[in-house]
Amino acid sequence: MVEGVSKALWIVVATLFAVAAAVAPVACGQQAPCYFVFGDSQFDNGNNNVLNTTAKVNYLPYGIDFPEGPTGRFSNGRNIPDVIAELAGFNDSIPPFAGASPGQANIGLNYASGGGGIREETSQNLGERISLRRQINNHQTAIINAAVPRRQLRRCLYTINIGSNDYLNNYFLHPPTPARRRYNPEQFAESLIRLYNIYLKQLYLLGARKVALFGIGKIGCTPRIIASLGGGVGCAEEVNQAVELFNNKLEALVADFNDRLSSVMFTYVDLFSGNAEDFAALGITVGDRSCCTVNPGEELCAQNGPVCPDRTKYIFWDNVHTTETVNTVIAVGAFDGNITSPFSIAELVD
Repeated sequence: MVEGVSKALWIVVATLFAVAAAVAPVACGQQAPCYFVFGDSQFDNGNNNVLNTTAKVNYLPYGIDFPEGPTGRFSNGRNIPDVIAELAGFNDSIPPFAGASPGQANIGLNYASGGGGIREETSQNLGERISLRRQINNHQTAIINAAVPRRQLRRCLYTINIGSNDYLNNYFLHPPTPARRRYNPEQFAESLIRLYNIYLKQLYLLGARKVALFGIGKIGCTPRIIASLGGGVGCAEEVNQAVELFNNKLEALVADFNDRLSSVMFTYVDLFSGNAEDFAALGITVGDRSCCTVNPGEELCAQNGPVCPDRTKYIFWDNVHTTETVNTVIAVGAFDGNITSPFSIAELVD
């Protein structure tokens, strides 16, 4: 998530933020024939609106800085895929799978779901959600119904941000879940990677060749986890250490795919390595609390509650999710390659 932006990125984007908080649309035109988005609430842009879930944000103050207002994005404005789509030259944001026309699969779809995880049982405490397995099944249905040519799918961009909920809304829940009782942190990370491997191979068989996999950020430093597991005073290092095990295995999985599969370009996006001092260098100085009003014991913004006057100074929009400013920093870093290995997203769409 938020803290994972490497120091190299700050050098690249400091000038950008001194000039403007938003990224200008790319002038060279659409750089990939289509863009498909998978993941959780960091990437969801409206799929949860039609679900029976508490992970639903189609109300103000969410979207307060987005032209269309509240859309189901878990932020005050754009999320990471929105900015990546701009940088890749798409005229519009990639729409959610829910309610999209069949032909939209020729341009791109967003399948992400707030609460979605790698494991099926993850976030069952929140209600309905769309797991990664079901997101890939939705993708298969969409591209078959739209008869998207295989040669086109091989040139499309795919981004996936998943895994945070497997820790936040599964492994570190209280009382302990079956997963926590069964696995130590090393074993749990390995179990997640085994499942992820299966799902990624399925996506590969459906034509995906250019894929950016986002690691998990320092979720132990989110206001929610600081309050619940950090004693209210600091990051929960137990959580961050567990997440780092997953990230290391995910980066190794990316390398394995690139070595073994034909004509692929998989890349790993590092959301873990940065720190608060890096954000401060960009004028993002508030990292210990949310910008919006969050009721005690909750993690999402209170409906129509007051918000901070300057969102550009805050890391967190609510008690888990990041502001548009931070989303922009991450998207620019991933696109330019400052937080990716071995390829930038720009190289994936070239």
